[in-house]
Amino acid sequence: MNKRSSLIATTVLCLSLGACASNPSNSQIGAATGAVVGGVVGSALTGGSTVGTVVGAGAGAAAGHEIGKRMK
Repeated sequence: MNKRSSLIATTVLCLSLGACASNPSNSQIGAATGAVVGGVVGSALTGGSTVGTVVGAGAGAAAGHEIGKRMK
């Protein structure tokens, strides 16, 4: 899977999961944003590796969730 396909797959997954929620909380918005940003960064750092993209998306989602919880 090339870099562009990984990015597209991560974006589609995040958007499809986000579509299930109504009136998302800050932690949900943070998790979705973090997953996208983390996926892009993970892909860039690992040269387009699928594993790097998935790990980056997971780490970004976790960080974004925590940051979103603390925002008012």
